[in-house]
Amino acid sequence: MNWYENAIFYQALVGSFKDAGPSGGQGVGTLQGVIEKLDYLQWLGVDCLWLSPFYASPLKDDGYDIADYYAIHPDYGTMEDFEQLVAETHKRGMRLMTDLALNHTSTEHEWFQASRRDPSGPYGNYYVWGDDPNRYPEIRIIFTDVEDSTWAWDEVREQYYFHRFYSHQPDLNYDNPAVHEEVFRIVSFWMDKGLDGFRLDAIPYLYERDGQGGESLPETIAFVEKLRAFMDENYPEAVMVAEANQPPKETMEFFGTGNRVHMVFNFPLMPRIYEALALGDATPLYAIMDEIPELPAGCQWGTFLRNHDELTLEMVDDASRELMYRHYLPDEQMRAHVGIARRLAPLLGNDRRKIELFFSLLLSMPGSPFFYYGDEIGMADSPSLPDRDAVRTPMQWAPGDGTGFTTAPHPRRPIVGGTKINVEEQKTDPTSLLNTVRELIAQRKAFPELASAPFEAVETGEAGIFAFQRGGLLCLHNFTADAVDLGPVELGPFGYAWLPIEDQ
Repeated sequence: MNWYENAIFYQALVGSFKDAGPSGGQGVGTLQGVIEKLDYLQWLGVDCLWLSPFYASPLKDDGYDIADYYAIHPDYGTMEDFEQLVAETHKRGMRLMTDLALNHTSTEHEWFQASRRDPSGPYGNYYVWGDDPNRYPEIRIIFTDVEDSTWAWDEVREQYYFHRFYSHQPDLNYDNPAVHEEVFRIVSFWMDKGLDGFRLDAIPYLYERDGQGGESLPETIAFVEKLRAFMDENYPEAVMVAEANQPPKETMEFFGTGNRVHMVFNFPLMPRIYEALALGDATPLYAIMDEIPELPAGCQWGTFLRNHDELTLEMVDDASRELMYRHYLPDEQMRAHVGIARRLAPLLGNDRRKIELFFSLLLSMPGSPFFYYGDEIGMADSPSLPDRDAVRTPMQWAPGDGTGFTTAPHPRRPIVGGTKINVEEQKTDPTSLLNTVRELIAQRKAFPELASAPFEAVETGEAGIFAFQRGGLLCLHNFTADAVDLGPVELGPFGYAWLPIEDQ
């Protein structure tokens, strides 16, 4: 079995994790701060740390607007800090992956500046330029609340450039072979420094075609295959994880026969967990698991509950979306794009029973589980912050001012705080959420079959119970506020149980 097929992943934002080291003290997390907290991650049971972008960037999209793929943002530290982080992570038997946003760059990237100044120069064709702002009408606007077009006018070149996301993020032109070569150079640069893999940000959107739209096109899939072949040849132990927020059929395209990406985040499954809770009925979960095909050998799902973006509701129908807005969106300022900018605990009303229920599902469903920093201690969010910043506030390590994150009086993002919502106090409390999560992770590791055992739905006759068998385990989850007697076990309100089959 490949290492990633049964790994515990943990996502952290460098700027929000821990402020430390020579570049620290400014109220912004640093690479040295991440190094300082590696022992905590090891204690928790993490196998692979995933860091969101830390490259040079104007930070208009928290680093996903990259201005230089080969440089580290000075707020976060130096290349020497990164190299030390790789070594210290490996020293603890853990792995490290990062984000690569390859669909677009920042408008401040030197490629874009050269492209707009000199259309016939070496970078003139690095981006998607055109004279018709109505081209590609089939391509949906993703950020409908802040953008009204996928084209923006550039007064220097006097043409429009295409942007899938924000207008300050022009899309790269993958019909240009030189862009492919740039991508391979970028990948090699970071992999040669010892990375164990990367997340492919917004990977379905690399190509555009008239009349066909621009999502998961055959050309995009062919490029992913080309990238995988490059990785297999040069970095055979590495993992590529695709962010492909697509329906099940299109999502499966990114696996191929096992010759494309190694993992894809399970966007079809994730919102159905929240829908089941809103309904008090497990039907949406049974239905989506029926739709998800078996994976090719060597492939794995990335199972997750939350991440650095909004709780996206793109993969559900209108009725389900409205249900979840009613249930999880108490205030319009929490809406972000087609979703809800809230962390796990606030989404679940800070109800410890529901939070544990969700973590139990995360760790028992098919796939390798991905944790989002702070969710293990029930961190709150800050809805007054713009866009997705609401869920990207500083990690809370200890009680008091600065919560162990920083000594600066005014951190870049505000600290949310909360009574005993920090690592230090929860670590010493055996009944805390943190220790419960750690125990669940240990339980997951005690049953390695959960990595590969098939999902077998089990009918209980109770609509609110989601029951399934994974190898030698019967996993039971109660999505209702009522206790349910299932014979071998009684589940309390929002209760859960993992039962060895031989005990039945």
